Amino acid sequence: MPETVNPPARLLMGPGPVNADPRVLRAMSAGLVGQYDPAMTGYMNETMALYRGVFRTDNEATLLVDGTSRAGIEAAIVSLVAPGDRVLVPIFGRFGHLLAEIATRAGADVHTIETEWGTVFAPEQIEEAVARVQPKLLAVVHGDTSTTLAQPLDALGAIAARHGALFYTDVTASLGGNRFEADEWGVDAATAGLQKCLGGPSGSAPITLSDAAVARIAERSSVEAGIRVEDDLVLADPIRSNYFDLGQILEYWGPRRLNHHTEATSMLYAARECARLLVEEGMDAAVERHRIHGGAMVAGVAGLGLSIFGDQRYRMHNVVGVEIPGEVDGERVRSALLHDFAIEIGTSFGPLHGRIWRIGTMGVNARRDAVLATLAALEQVLRAEGAPVVAGGGVGAALDWYDGEGAE
Repeated sequence: MPETVNPPARLLMGPGPVNADPRVLRAMSAGLVGQYDPAMTGYMNETMALYRGVFRTDNEATLLVDGTSRAGIEAAIVSLVAPGDRVLVPIFGRFGHLLAEIATRAGADVHTIETEWGTVFAPEQIEEAVARVQPKLLAVVHGDTSTTLAQPLDALGAIAARHGALFYTDVTASLGGNRFEADEWGVDAATAGLQKCLGGPSGSAPITLSDAAVARIAERSSVEAGIRVEDDLVLADPIRSNYFDLGQILEYWGPRRLNHHTEATSMLYAARECARLLVEEGMDAAVERHRIHGGAMVAGVAGLGLSIFGDQRYRMHNVVGVEIPGEVDGERVRSALLHDFAIEIGTSFGPLHGRIWRIGTMGVNARRDAVLATLAALEQVLRAEGAPVVAGGGVGAALDWYDGEGAE
């Protein structure tokens, strides 16, 4: 018989997942109740209200999709896009390709524009493409951890609106650690996950939908047999996924409590606690915490004599791309960090695989001791590999950064 689950202690300093906040793990251990128990529906309503604070929105349709962050992405796209609809995806990293892949599988007429990994788009580049393609949906990743950069979004909602498109963004890697303003920026749909700046485990996908997005979904919503009543719509061409049908999920979370699935109770507890902790801290304070500790990590790796990847004007607060020195084997360094120091950092994908490491400072790991321990361990491993690092340069530069920021 296998033994009980007893994972090794790790400090997860990669691009996600990161260590879950202990308070989130404790919330997950709470007892189960029935899905229509007043306590449960009360927790659902509280979760909706909390995530309005996290997304910075007044959208009533702010809830959870049960599943990983990709579940939220797929639910948004398959529910907003009918077969044949034009979708525009600006791609600046691996996860833009994912949006295009999901939209293609949903039957959309997908158009893409691409820029070199390590750069982002200017708003006028996106507007030119929107004017040319005339999409029904503009789908953009906010922070793409494959490149560690964040695409500025503040002008894109207005661009989409001028051309009659809805604006969707994947904020899985950015929400909670970087400024995000759903209402102010004109975002129609945004989806996230818990496993990065929100400080929880993967498995629940927060989502917020504008009134315009809800209206688009309602046009395509069809209640399944066995639970529909006489006045419910039955469409010949409904939303193509049953599980990810946001029309029915909205009815489940709404006053009708129309049965769609059994809510993942322990994950709801986790998602609720992630949002509660962020709202309690204050979203501006959480973003500033990620900025300070992410900046310390950047200063530290530069202090070791390592090069930073990508246009740093657009770097996410919570993850940095580090060029792997030519003298070392990048995977051997990662293995030594894990084996000798129990610290995990990430590699990357596609054209950046084997070229950069990705080091994250997010969620509960966006803190001083985690940054300093990672830098100290990285220095020792690099020295053992023969890399010409600056002795004490990483920790020293990070401490100087903290002193300059007046951070404890």
